[in-house]
Amino acid sequence: MNSLLNQTFTDFTVLVLNDNSTDKTSEILDAFTKQDSRITVITKTKNEGPANLRNEGIERASTEFIALLDADDIALPTRFEKQIDYLKNHPEVGVCGTWFTFFGDKKEKTVRHEVSHDALKVQFLHSCGIGNPTVMFRKSVLKGLRFEHQYVPAEDYGLWSQLIFKTQFHNIPESLLKYRWHDANISQTKEANLRKSEILIKTKQLEQLRIQPTNPEILYYVYAVSLQRNQASEHVIKTVQAAKDLLKHNKNLQVYDLKLFENHINRTIVRTIRNATSYNKAFYKFIKNESGFFNNLKPVDKLTFYLKCLF
Repeated sequence: MNSLLNQTFTDFTVLVLNDNSTDKTSEILDAFTKQDSRITVITKTKNEGPANLRNEGIERASTEFIALLDADDIALPTRFEKQIDYLKNHPEVGVCGTWFTFFGDKKEKTVRHEVSHDALKVQFLHSCGIGNPTVMFRKSVLKGLRFEHQYVPAEDYGLWSQLIFKTQFHNIPESLLKYRWHDANISQTKEANLRKSEILIKTKQLEQLRIQPTNPEILYYVYAVSLQRNQASEHVIKTVQAAKDLLKHNKNLQVYDLKLFENHINRTIVRTIRNATSYNKAFYKFIKNESGFFNNLKPVDKLTFYLKCLF
């Protein structure tokens, strides 16, 4: 809260959604509302979860520009100023994030996501390319899209991965947020839910390339854009075949920048081959003569791959 009130840009309101907190959150928020008239607190009587609360906050917001911030993160003083300047100067951009820096239980590290729209579209195929608590966006670009509770704890990935097909995205290449990391960020239970949600979100994106969720080989299409380690050779072959199909679809549909998409597929398949768990002569023959990816392997990887398949 202090990081919001200390922004160099000051013409904003703060909507705080208190999700039925049982600690001293309410007392702290009461003190803030007495301190600053820009703050409005909405207190829930039962826990509704982050997706539902973010949707409510967006619905209640009366401004075109909306910024997000999670309870335990810290916005640096010039964050709002720089994001508003960028959005005003680039009317085609609907969503603006920034780089961010981990702190807390994790060694300080700055996350430098892709910056440009085309590169972000490709990045979203394997991971969320924008830090949710860094986001500032135009309310008008949502057009019915919402945070989906079914994707929690990846509800942000779910929304942004769909919205990126409807408006331009940009990341300011500067760390303007400190992201608090602690052991309870994602519990073991949430970890399992996260993996399931990510598969659904990636599958949804592949519909842009005319790959339907009902396709019996859908997981291999997902693995072609998002590295799945430790596949047996027969599964690697199916992943390679899916990758070739995706390249063909994108060439026809041009959903993604052709060069960026090809480079991403090439990197993913090379790493998939290198991380296979089983090798044999038939596998070597397929990769060398039929896959189309053999020449992307480095000479040392070609030799290593040959020896593994031979012995």
